[in-house]
Amino acid sequence: MSKRLASFHGPSTPSPSPVLQPGKLGTPASPSRTPEITIHRKTKTLLQELRSISQTWDDLVLVDGLKAARTLVDTRTELDNVLALLPPGCQPRSPIVGPKLAVMEKCIAQLDAVLTKLQKQLQRMGGVVDNLEALYHEAQRTKGPRWCKEEALWVSWPLEKFILSLSNVTTPYHKSLVLLADLANQLRSHSISFETSRDIIRQWVEQPFLEEDGWDAQWEDLCAVEVEKWDAR
Repeated sequence: MSKRLASFHGPSTPSPSPVLQPGKLGTPASPSRTPEITIHRKTKTLLQELRSISQTWDDLVLVDGLKAARTLVDTRTELDNVLALLPPGCQPRSPIVGPKLAVMEKCIAQLDAVLTKLQKQLQRMGGVVDNLEALYHEAQRTKGPRWCKEEALWVSWPLEKFILSLSNVTTPYHKSLVLLADLANQLRSHSISFETSRDIIRQWVEQPFLEEDGWDAQWEDLCAVEVEKWDAR
């Protein structure tokens, strides 16, 4: 997509606090002056879809995935502790190993399912970006290139700035998915230490690639400022 957007004269980096230039698109649009048209509605809908995808992503990672990872580590630790208490050469009197291994295998399967769902969310996000690009080309035909480049949609950002700035919105999520897949793969080993497992859980929760570049960090506050009635239901 970056090649297709090369003709837009380079990307703009989104800022949570847009700087408004006095006298140049700095006054919030009034409904009587700039009525909301189909392009506005479609843009807002696609932006809100990106937000929804990011929220689903966090739910998958921090609820479903985290629960499976913690249960896996806790079960493995419990089994290690029980086996460590047995005298050398002795077997446990009750069936312990089998049930614990079954729980751990179930947790590993759940982590795999989470990764599959995250991949689908990443594909959805890419589809939304493609739809935004298509909307930009539609607006060029119907409103003209100058309108796309200069006319503020709501407050100060024109359509072109939104499209350019969102062109790489999937990048941190792709990096995060690669990291999560690696962390899940490390957790598969039953010989992994508790300390290493604890560090993996920490990285899973932190999602370092999204901490500064994810939707919440880069776009939520900006959209609250730049998109009229952003949180209206």
